[in-house]
This record gives sequence, structure tokens and C-alpha cells, in this order.
Amino acid sequence: EMAGKDLIESVRESGKICRALGGVPPEGFNFELFLDIEGKKISKSKGNGLTMDEWLRYGTPESLSWYMFQSPKSAKSLHFNVIPRAIDDYLSFIDQFQTQEPAKQIDNAVWSIHAGSPPKVASPVSFSLLLNLVGVANASSRDQLWAYFAKYLPEATPETEPTLDRLMGHALNYYEDFVKPTKSYRLPTAQEKAALLDLAERLKALPADTTDGEIIQNEVYAVGKAHAFEPLRAWFGALYEVLLGASQGPRFGSFAAIYGLPQTISLIEAGANGDLAEG
Repeated sequence: EMAGKDLIESVRESGKICRALGGVPPEGFNFELFLDIEGKKISKSKGNGLTMDEWLRYGTPESLSWYMFQSPKSAKSLHFNVIPRAIDDYLSFIDQFQTQEPAKQIDNAVWSIHAGSPPKVASPVSFSLLLNLVGVANASSRDQLWAYFAKYLPEATPETEPTLDRLMGHALNYYEDFVKPTKSYRLPTAQEKAALLDLAERLKALPADTTDGEIIQNEVYAVGKAHAFEPLRAWFGALYEVLLGASQGPRFGSFAAIYGLPQTISLIEAGANGDLAEG
């Protein structure tokens, strides 16, 4: 008989009653609690959980398996905000699996999720990057997103990258229902504005068809250091808040490589001039 951790004492007492009546109490198994976004116990009577169908609107079945597999002896937060992290954690461990020794591979959750045969490649980009691409590109379909990947991954198609194609659909749903309503752009400070305009000029000096995210990322780092952001992560926070309307985001170089250098430069200039916050 299964029961939540909060019912351990009740199960113990019911066992005593069963023995007192001459019976044998059932074997028990206690599971940890699932908590809502406020840290309160999820229960059917409160209706403060989410269903499998709701999860699968925004995330893959593998991400749900990953979520359930992790930390079985600890209470877990279960709400819509955990889905993007679960997807990206799953993708990360798929990548790690390929370079691990056999003994380590067995300990990797994806070994169990895929019955010993996880895919060799999951997705070339993270789910968080897709969410930001959906927002900046104002995309409403997978076709629009695939158009941005034409230069970055010219050989990729929905057939050759089925996981990426599925993630696009989930990203479109999640962005529309949860990210878009909470977007909040802000004006840059004087220091941030100068840095943004400097970054735009540096990116203009690169070939317009640059798709190497590392080259772009190096310029982003250089600007942050040149404008004395302390700590440097404050510069990246400014990029996300001013340009993406969020407190955090993907690796900016990879995002710019997919979104396109000319489009990224226009976005930076709009953010520096306060157009995004006004819009």
C-alpha cells in the first residue's frame, strides 16, 4: 500500500488496528511529497498540481521521465516553471553520456530512461534558447523557427533533427502561455547603453553571415570587460533584461548566431535606444 510521507503516522496507526483485529497489515511504501510553486503540498482537493497531459503540452516525455527519476528521496517542486529546466537537464545528460565510462553511464539517468540505449544526439540547441528565439522572432510556427536555423544548421531538417522539431512545438506553447505574459523590458543605464552601442559596432565589423557563436560570444565578453562591469555577470543580466525582457537567458553568442547577426545588431540598437522598453 502506497502513501505519501505526510501519512506515515496514519499508516502506522492503521497497521496497529489491523493487527488488533487479527489481520496482517499490507506492506507499505511511502513516497515523498510533491510541492506547488509556493512550497505547499500538492493535493487533488486543492487542484494545485498539473497533469501529465499538461506537462506534455510543454515538454517531452523524456523530460518528464527525467524529472521523476531525480532525487526520489526528496520532496519535489512540481509546477510549470520546472519544465524548461527539466528539458535542458535531460539534454545535458544525453550529451554527457557519450563521453562517460561504462560504469558512469549506468549511473546516468538517461541509461534507465532509454532502457540502456539513449540517443547519441538529442538537440543541437537548448530549450531556453528556443524560448528566447520564439520571443524575439515573434514566431508562431515551427516553419518560422526552422527558417532561422537555415544558416546555422544548413543540413538540419525536421527529419534529421526530430528532437529539435518537437522542442520547437513545446517552446511555442510554453512561450505563449507562460513567458509572453511575464515579459518586462527595461531601459538601459548610461553604462549599459554605451556598452550595447559598442557591442553593436563590434558585431558590425564581423562578416554579416557569421554563424560561429563562439566568435560572437568573445565580442560580448570583450565589451563587458572594456566597460568595467563588476561582476561581469551584471553585463549579461543587462543583455537579458534590456534585449529579451527576462532575468536570464541563453548563451548570447549562440542565440545571435541562430537569430542572425544583422537582426541581432538591430535588436541591440533598439534596446540601447529604449525602443524595446517603450514598446
